[in-house]
This record gives sequence, structure tokens and C-alpha cells, in this order.
Amino acid sequence: MTTTPDAPHPDAPHPHGVPPHRSPVRRMVERGRDEEHRVASPLELFFDLCFVVAVAQGGVQLVHAVAEGHAGSGVFDYARIFFAIWWAWMNFTWFASAYDNDDALYRVVTLVQIAGVLVLAAGVTQAFEHDNFTVVWLGYLIMRVAMATHWLRAAAASGGAERKVALRYAGGVMLCQVGWLALQFVPAGAAQNGVFLAMVVLEMCVPVYAERDRQTSWHPHHIAERYGLFTIIVLGETVAAATVAVKSGIEENDALGELLPIAAGGLLIVFAAWWIYFAVPIHDRLRSNRQAFVWGYGHYLIFASAAAIGAGIEVAVEQAVGEAHLSTTAASAAVTVPTAVFLAMVWALHARFFKVGLAQQLTLPVCAVLVLAATFAGQWAVLAAGVAMALTVVVGVSLSARSA
Repeated sequence: MTTTPDAPHPDAPHPHGVPPHRSPVRRMVERGRDEEHRVASPLELFFDLCFVVAVAQGGVQLVHAVAEGHAGSGVFDYARIFFAIWWAWMNFTWFASAYDNDDALYRVVTLVQIAGVLVLAAGVTQAFEHDNFTVVWLGYLIMRVAMATHWLRAAAASGGAERKVALRYAGGVMLCQVGWLALQFVPAGAAQNGVFLAMVVLEMCVPVYAERDRQTSWHPHHIAERYGLFTIIVLGETVAAATVAVKSGIEENDALGELLPIAAGGLLIVFAAWWIYFAVPIHDRLRSNRQAFVWGYGHYLIFASAAAIGAGIEVAVEQAVGEAHLSTTAASAAVTVPTAVFLAMVWALHARFFKVGLAQQLTLPVCAVLVLAATFAGQWAVLAAGVAMALTVVVGVSLSARSA
């Protein structure tokens, strides 16, 4: 079969579905890194929306834990749950960027992964309240077995170094599942926490090991878009959670005056977070695994902090209406700390590479410091943090215009 230079790859998915003359199951071959007009598929968007259900459940339980004065254990449990969600999402995202052929079997296996994250979401409450991660583990198992199936399909359709990469991925995924199963039998406490951290490191080493001899053909622009879309969805969940919290506080406690500064500040924080994240096009820097691994892994903190901002706003609302067992400063920190983490990570992962001069480089770090300082502004803390974020956007736009 011959193709013109502008024609799509013969095995690439059709933009409007599988043409009637094609088999519903096709060979899973690599897609080109220079493929034009590569965008997220409807299945990927659906995948993201379902994963955010689990993110929302983690946020709800984080709110309860912090509001009841158990911030330490709540944050740790949230970090564990979020790792399972993020890691499964990230693994699929990079695989799909390289191998998505949109055939019937690919869709079914991906839907199984979605079912797995919904099972995980159902177990979040038990994990937080009773330290019982059985259902969470089961959901993670479903997702990871489906992921291994994808890689085995890729291995079956390839050869040589490419086949070795696919088999390493499949083997690494399933080997890690054995470790996660063993974790279920380790008593809660320091030993279990140590094993968990060891498993996190092992999971993160699988892609490094699998691709040490050959890089998969992920698409830089597609990856940047996928991460950006998930950031938008997580920020959207933050807005939704905060809106419900403020609405409930006003209706149940008639506390409009106390909640307006929190609502206004929270909205400014989320709007500015969106603006800051999308201020620069990152896909041009994603040219090799060296940059991509650091950038991709670092987004754990971006995603987790973005989701935690919404939980923090809920905590601030509950404290303002007298339903949380913590001080105003502690409730404010529930908003300002994740906001500062978000700013620091966005600067570290990509914003700093596009800043010219000391003034531009210091914009986000200084904003993070100002946001943390706002923690001590009492009932005006969230609003103060929001104003600092908004001013940072204004200053950033002004400095960029001057250097253009």
C-alpha cells in the first residue's frame, strides 16, 4: 500500500471512527511522533472525566480529615490515593499517545480501566476512615491488568527493541501488582508506610527501565494537551466543590458576610492558576525522555495540589461557619499551602524555561511566598492569597509584553 506524504498512517485511527471496510480489531502499531493535527480523542476525554470522580472522592475525605483536626493522616492518605489515580492515568496517557489505534478491543480494555478507577473511588471512604485499602487495591488491580493487556497487544504486533520495551512494561506492571498485594498483609504503621514508599519508587522505575534502550513514540503536542486537559478538569472539580461548600454555608448558616471573602479569593486563585499554567506552550520542550520523565512525574504535585485547593476552600468555609475543629490559621493554610505548591511546581517544570531576566524568573516564586504569608491574614487569608495570584498574572503579562 502506498501513501502520499500527507496521508495518515495506514493503521492510524480514523478521525470519525472505524471505517466500515476495516476490521474492528487491528494490529497495535506505533504512531508517528510527527503526526499532524494530533488531538485528544473522545475516549481520552471520557477517561479523564471518570478519573476525576475518584479525585473528587479523595478531596471529600481530605476535607473531613482536616476539618476534624487530623490533617497529618488525612494528607498522607490523600497522597496515597492520589498516587494510585495519577499513576494509572499517566501510564495510560503516555501509552495511548504512542499506540492508540481506536479499535474495538482498545476501547473495551480502556473502558475496563475506567471501571477500575470507579471501583477505586468506591473504596476511598474505607481507606480514609478505617485504613482499609482492599477496595482501592482491587480497583488499582483492574486498571493495571488492563494496562498490561494493552502492552501485550503492542508486543504481539512488534518485534526487536520495540517488542522488548512493551514486554518490559507489561512485566513491570504485573510485578508491581504482586508487591501491592503483599502490602495488604503488612500491619498498618511505619512498616506499611515504608513498603508503600518502596512500591511507589518501584512503579516509577518501570518506565525508566522499560525505555532505557528505546524510546516509545509518544507525541509531544498530544502529551502536553492531555496534561493540560486534565489540569482543566481538576481545576473544574475544585470550582465545583468550592461552589457547593459556599452554597451550603450560606443556606444552612446564613453566613454570607463570612463566606464572600473566601468565595471571591477562591475564585481568583483558580482563575489565576489556570492562567499561569497555560501561559507558556510546553510541548516544544518535550523532545526526549530526559525532559519528559521529570515533567510528567512532577505533575503529580501539580494535579494533587490543584485538587487540594478545592478541598482547602471547603475547609475554610466549614471553619468560617463553625463546623470545623481547627483554627482560622490552620483552615487558611489548607488553601494557601497547596496553592503555593502549585505555583512552585508550575515554575519548576516549565514556566522558568520561558522567563527572560530576573524579574520574570522571580514572579512565581515571590507569589508563592506571598500566598504563604497570606495564611496569617485571619478571615481575609483566602482573599489575600487570591489577590496575590491575580496581581501575579497582571505583573506577568506586563513583563512579557515589555520583553516581546
